[in-house]
Amino acid sequence: MRSVVILFACLLMSNLNAQVFSGEILLRDRSSYYLNEVYVTNLNEQRTILTNFNGSFSINAKPGDVVRFTSIVTDRKDVVITEKMLQTSLNIVELKIAYYEIQEVVINKFKPSGNLKKDVLSLKTGEKEMKLKTIIGLPEPKGDGTPQQAPVLSLADGGLSFSIDTIYDLISGDHKKKQRLQNYEKMNAAINNIKQYYGEEYFLKLKIPKQFIDNFLQFVYSSDDLRPLIAAGNYEAVAIYIERYLPIYQRRLQNSKLMETVTE
Repeated sequence: MRSVVILFACLLMSNLNAQVFSGEILLRDRSSYYLNEVYVTNLNEQRTILTNFNGSFSINAKPGDVVRFTSIVTDRKDVVITEKMLQTSLNIVELKIAYYEIQEVVINKFKPSGNLKKDVLSLKTGEKEMKLKTIIGLPEPKGDGTPQQAPVLSLADGGLSFSIDTIYDLISGDHKKKQRLQNYEKMNAAINNIKQYYGEEYFLKLKIPKQFIDNFLQFVYSSDDLRPLIAAGNYEAVAIYIERYLPIYQRRLQNSKLMETVTE
């Protein structure tokens, strides 16, 4: 009986001592870079979590612990935890973008042979996306596959109407969260389709570690507009962008020390 009481007391003390560092990642860049995973690591506890689609995080920590934020598109940032940080769930951690899209190069001389696969594979990394669309005859997409957002004001049946839901979303910030969730879900669907098309072995031959295949595809997806290719089912053409961003990703992976964060 005494041992049970001691065990219960230890568990109670452990729960009382458990503290959580929570907050949200801020990226001032307005592009789709926020779609990339951000690894949050308590260096003292050697514990790592991932932020969610909205950039929110929550990790066990105590005053004096060092929490590291790492991603493939941002500079690494270390935060020393204070008692004040643990008393709120509204901590904002700003990360600086360390990577921007490479400039596209216009192709002046290219004659398609009529064989799609041959033409796609013969293109060089960095060629202009619009030229590729012309070669493979992609139609311009209509819509983005998500439900349309109701307008705040509209004229219907000869009168003025208000969308209460939309007004609430705009005021509360739910609109931004919903939009991010939709973008995140579309990205995940696209990544899964690309992985199924090429197979895991394809990426391993490119020297992408198995645990980083999704991370690599997130990087490619957020660095260029692949939506027209995905919508048209032209996964063969995605190889151009994979080859374009592969050396950049490999350099960023090495410089960001992300491998050390994940394997620790």
